[in-house]
Amino acid sequence: MKNKIKAALIQHATSNNVDANFKKTMQGIRDAAAEGADLVVLQELHRSVYFCQHEDVSLFDLAETIPGPSTAALGELAKELNVVIVASLFEKRATGLYHNTAVVIESDGSIAGKYRKMHIPDDPGFYEKFYFTPGDMGFEPIQTSIGKLGVLVCWDQWFPEGARLMAMAGAEVLIYPTAIGWDPRDDDEEKARQLDAWVIVQRAHAVANGIPVIACNRVGHESDPSGHSDGIQFWGNSFVAGPQGEVLAHANEQDDEILFALLDKHRSEDVRRIWPYLRDRRVDHYHDLTKIYRD
Repeated sequence: MKNKIKAALIQHATSNNVDANFKKTMQGIRDAAAEGADLVVLQELHRSVYFCQHEDVSLFDLAETIPGPSTAALGELAKELNVVIVASLFEKRATGLYHNTAVVIESDGSIAGKYRKMHIPDDPGFYEKFYFTPGDMGFEPIQTSIGKLGVLVCWDQWFPEGARLMAMAGAEVLIYPTAIGWDPRDDDEEKARQLDAWVIVQRAHAVANGIPVIACNRVGHESDPSGHSDGIQFWGNSFVAGPQGEVLAHANEQDDEILFALLDKHRSEDVRRIWPYLRDRRVDHYHDLTKIYRD
């Protein structure tokens, strides 16, 4: 396995044309591989617009099985380019049973593993509980030829427990395909607070676990088909943080972009030696963490 991994994040806007979106993603993977990427990370639900702004049963037609057509196409490309791909898909497990799933494609084209989103939001503009059943696979890293990947999805990034459990199971990097943005009606100060919180919480996961964090978001304005809101302005800002929370690479808030960062496993090893959080955890006094709330 390589001690240094070149990661690429494919940040882009999407349209209602699923085929065009997928073509854009596939070209982005090719472009990333041409620049020497070993690992390519795609944004959350990259094949379509973020359809969870409203509830519509016809949108279940977007879901597909895993394995399925997208994993087959991505597998062929991964094998051709010799890259590992992390892709976020709307998984149809059975009729009436769907998940928000990240799948890892190995560089030989096989499926190395998948992760079903555990934390499912239900907020104005983010009605995911209508579409997705909470994951049932736990927080298990996925072994690949470039290392053990701790893959989670979007809303998971706000919960330190998921990051910690991945790290405890041996994850060498945390990866968050994401779809997050602003309500256009919010003022600039509120937008800044939200974006800062999003970056800070994920940099904190890197610090608390001594491993890099990758967050890949989308860009562009997507309207609300129901007309109940002004839609979402996805804020981009995809980034990679190192094991001390240092920002290794950072995309802008509006452009399609391929973001590159070099991940150094030796650096994580050095950081964990001087900041041994796992050594000093007091698990004998953490039992209340299994409660929803301490009344």
